[in-house]
Amino acid sequence: MAKSVTEQVRNGTPVDGVDVLGALSPSRAGDFKTCPLMYRYRTIDRLPEPPSPDAVRGTVVHKVLEDLFDLPAGERTPAQAESMIDAAWAHVREDDERAASLFADDQDEARDSWLASCRTVLAKYFDLEDPTALEPAERELYVETLLDSKLLLRGFVDRIDIAPDGAIRVVDYKSGRSPGEGFEAKALFQMRFYALVIWRTRGVIPAMLRLIYLGNGEMVSYAPDEQDLRSTERQLEALWAAISRSTESGDWRPSKSRLCDWCGFKEFCPEFGGTLLPLPVKAVLVHQGPEVVDLDLDE
Repeated sequence: MAKSVTEQVRNGTPVDGVDVLGALSPSRAGDFKTCPLMYRYRTIDRLPEPPSPDAVRGTVVHKVLEDLFDLPAGERTPAQAESMIDAAWAHVREDDERAASLFADDQDEARDSWLASCRTVLAKYFDLEDPTALEPAERELYVETLLDSKLLLRGFVDRIDIAPDGAIRVVDYKSGRSPGEGFEAKALFQMRFYALVIWRTRGVIPAMLRLIYLGNGEMVSYAPDEQDLRSTERQLEALWAAISRSTESGDWRPSKSRLCDWCGFKEFCPEFGGTLLPLPVKAVLVHQGPEVVDLDLDE
């Protein structure tokens, strides 16, 4: 769900007083790689999207897993986690009006079925990790770094573990299923993004990147090296150059793929017979200038 970084940026960050080229989060970088038109509708036009039961489920489960580690180790049990779902759901509804509109007042059965699915997904976590044996160094950590090119990278990391020898493990929870064959690289792109930011800010390359897929109870782990992260940096700078060209030309052409099945912008997409919306001039001006650091961050 959307998390505003405006207050954090204004209250003091390493980039205060520096004109940035632009800003990217893993989600927005992934949007452009998937479909430039989707990126435009989300980031420039800022079109509202209907709430997604899958996305809101992920937010609720993330909230429970974040709060679970506030408890003493011995209390981090499956039963305790399940008992926290209702409070997490209430928090998410209060925090995001889109989530609050997910179910109508007369949809009790649909809501109860969806909450049961949250419990099912959350239960799989305990098949993969033992939270009583973990003491995360950071949870829901906002990270950012400014590259030499003045491109600002930022995002929220679900969890950071630090071993006694200082080795860093970056962990990201996914409420969906692990990617099929041939899609692993795309799934790890987000983690390499975070690893690059941590390397640039802490001077240490994370020893392990771990994706925890709760949809089917699988984990994907990867050990990055310096070559990986330098390559990721070049990819992100090339990606921003492509975004800048689209901004200047106004050409945000769609890219049709299987992911279109989950897109909420089909009525405005020529690939599906929709009418392309005119580009809002004010949004372009905001997107091109340093004010881009005040855009909301969706993770």
